[in-house]
Amino acid sequence: MIKPSTLTPEDAVARDVVPAGEYYMKVVKKGQTFRILDLEGNQAADTLFYKADNPAERYSAIDTIREQGNIYLTAGTRLLSNEGNLMLEIVADTCGRHDTLGGACATESNSVRYALEKKTMHACRDSWMLAVAQHEEFGIGKRDITHNINFFMNVPVTRDGKLTFADGISDAGKYVEMTAAMDVVVLISNCPQLNNPCNAYNPTPIEVLIWD
Repeated sequence: MIKPSTLTPEDAVARDVVPAGEYYMKVVKKGQTFRILDLEGNQAADTLFYKADNPAERYSAIDTIREQGNIYLTAGTRLLSNEGNLMLEIVADTCGRHDTLGGACATESNSVRYALEKKTMHACRDSWMLAVAQHEEFGIGKRDITHNINFFMNVPVTRDGKLTFADGISDAGKYVEMTAAMDVVVLISNCPQLNNPCNAYNPTPIEVLIWD
């Protein structure tokens, strides 16, 4: 569902541009709203959420899909934790659909899907591992990396239940906005993938904005 925001970038309390292949890891406080902005179009933002004071509680694709009865996320979607608690709600969305099934790229999946020599290419899981290693203050480790959301990514489900990677449905300037229902750690890998059409084979920057 397309629902524009009423917030303006000039009023944001924080703005961070995240280059392709880099990570973003910060706390968004309860009541704050943050936006992931697709600056150039067709970029995928692989995102994980954790309760800030107890990272064992984290975003759950299973609970979110079950409760909303939809495998895609958009305005009005309530993102639930593995304990069934509301973490965030998508309050604005100009893209219209986001994937919660396709998972994140890894060196292993790159080699299986594309070719053995692709294993050396940078992947989202590498970005997450670097983030948690450089930010031990959040208490998040390798075992805490679970299923993620792929904002802006187009992963259609075929009639026989298989997932496919298709051209992105986002465009330059499109965004998704969420309001936090608890203090959450936001961990994003701005996807460096070069082997499928989700980002037109051209990874580009995103911007993350936060409002009080």
